[in-house]
Amino acid sequence: MLLALPGAVARPRYDRAAIATGIVHLGLGAFHRAHQAVYTDDALARRPGDWGICGVSLRSPETRDALAPQSGLYTLGVRDAEGERLRVIGSLREALVAPEDPAAVLARLADPRVRVVTITVTEKGYCHSPASGTLDPDHADVRHDLGDPARPRSLPGFLVEALRRRRAAGTPPFTVLSCDNLPNNGEVTARILGAYAGLLEPGLERWIEDNVACPSSMVDRIVPATTDEDRARIAAALGCDDAAAVVSEPFTQWVFEDRFPAGRPAWELEGAEPVADVRPYEAMKLRLLNASHSCIAYLGYLSGYQTVAETIADPAFARFVAALMDDEVTPTLRMPAGADLAGYKAALLARFANPALKHRTWQIAMDGSQKLPQRLLATVRERLRAGQPFERLALGVAGWMRYVRGVDETGRPIDVRDPLAERLRELAEEAGPVAGRLAPALLSVREVFGDDLPADPAFVEAVTAALDRLFDRGAWHSVERLSVT
Repeated sequence: MLLALPGAVARPRYDRAAIATGIVHLGLGAFHRAHQAVYTDDALARRPGDWGICGVSLRSPETRDALAPQSGLYTLGVRDAEGERLRVIGSLREALVAPEDPAAVLARLADPRVRVVTITVTEKGYCHSPASGTLDPDHADVRHDLGDPARPRSLPGFLVEALRRRRAAGTPPFTVLSCDNLPNNGEVTARILGAYAGLLEPGLERWIEDNVACPSSMVDRIVPATTDEDRARIAAALGCDDAAAVVSEPFTQWVFEDRFPAGRPAWELEGAEPVADVRPYEAMKLRLLNASHSCIAYLGYLSGYQTVAETIADPAFARFVAALMDDEVTPTLRMPAGADLAGYKAALLARFANPALKHRTWQIAMDGSQKLPQRLLATVRERLRAGQPFERLALGVAGWMRYVRGVDETGRPIDVRDPLAERLRELAEEAGPVAGRLAPALLSVREVFGDDLPADPAFVEAVTAALDRLFDRGAWHSVERLSVT
C-alpha cells in the first residue's frame, strides 16, 4: 500500500513491524490521530523504540472498523489557504473496542510493556462533576464498574482495574497522561482515579497516590470532523480510499509536565515542550482558544453561521473575539517570562479564519455543560473576585442558554448534543423564552455553575441581561454591541 502512494505523500520513516506497543490511548478519535499519534510517529522516526500505540474506542467500533483493513495506517491532511499536505501515520499498531472486549483492553493495559496511557475522552468521559472536578459516584458507568470490575465501561473503571492487576502481578504502574481540555487535567485524573480506587478496594487509593504519575498536559490543534468531501479529496490524491483519514490545521502544540517514571517517547524532538508546570499554558489555551471557540459556536450558530471561518469573517465577530481575549481574559493570565501572548492571540484569529477548515459551530457547541466551567466560568470567577466587568463572557454563557433551548432564531429546531440535554430541555421548556425565568432555571444546574455563581447577584444580573438582549435583539446585534472596546 505505502509503496504505491504518490511520491508527494509522506510516509512512516521506520520499520513498523519492529515496533512493540508501549502506549495505550483511550479515546481513538480524530484529535488523537491528528495530534499525539503524529508526535509519536515523529519520535519513532527520530529515535526508534517500543512506543507503538494501541488505540481504544470506549464507545463505538466505527474508527476500529475503518482502520483494521488498513493495518492501522491512515492519512493526515494538513490544510490551509495555500493547499493541503498529505502524510500517512504509522504509529497506531492496534485498535480495540472496549464494549466488545473489555477483557482484551484490560489485558493490554496490564501488559508490562505498556508504560504510558494517554487519554482524549473529552470532558464527559471522566465521570465527574465539571464544576467541582470530583468523581460522580452515582454515574451509571461508575456504579456498573464497581459492581463488575472485570467488565468495566468507564475511564476510571478501566484504569483502576488495570492498575490493580499490575500491583497484584508486581508490574510497575504506567504513567497516565490526560490530554483533554480540563484545567489541571493531571490532578483531576489522579483525584478521580484515587476516589474510584477507594470505593473499589481498601488500600488501593493510597497505592495509586504513591506510585502512579499523572502529569498534566496542554494540547492544541484544530481538528474538525472529517467530511465525505475530505475523504473524496484525499482518496483522489492518494489513488486509493482511506476510510480513517483526518484533517487538521498546520499549527500544533503539546506542553506536558515531564514526569514519566517508566519512560516516554522523545516527543520533544519534533516540537513538544516538556515543562515543570503546565498550568499557565493550560489556562492560556482554555481561556483564549477554547473560550473563544465556545462563544463563536453558540453565538455564531444562532447568527446563522455554520463554520468558525464563516463566523470570524464577520467583522463584528472578529472584533468581539479580539476584545474578549484582550479585555476580559488576558488580565487573568499569569504566563512565564518570555511568553508571547500578543503573538498567540494574533495567531488564534488567523487560525480561526482558516478557510480550508470546515470546523462546524454545531460540532464545537456539543457537550457545553461539560465545557463551560473551565472555558468560561473559571475566568468569570476571577473577574468577579477582582470586581472587573465580564460582559462578553456573560454573553457567551447566555448564548449557551439560548442554544440549549433547542430552537434557533428562525424557529428551527437545534440538535442539542449534551449529556444533560434532556434535563436542560425540560428546564428550558418549563421556563419559556423569558430571560428572567430561563436564566435562573439553568443556573440551578449545579454540575455546571456550582453553588457560588447562582448566589452571586453580579453574575446572575449580567447573564440575565445578556440573555434578555439575545431574545430581544438576536445574537448578531448582541455581538455587534460588544464588538468595540
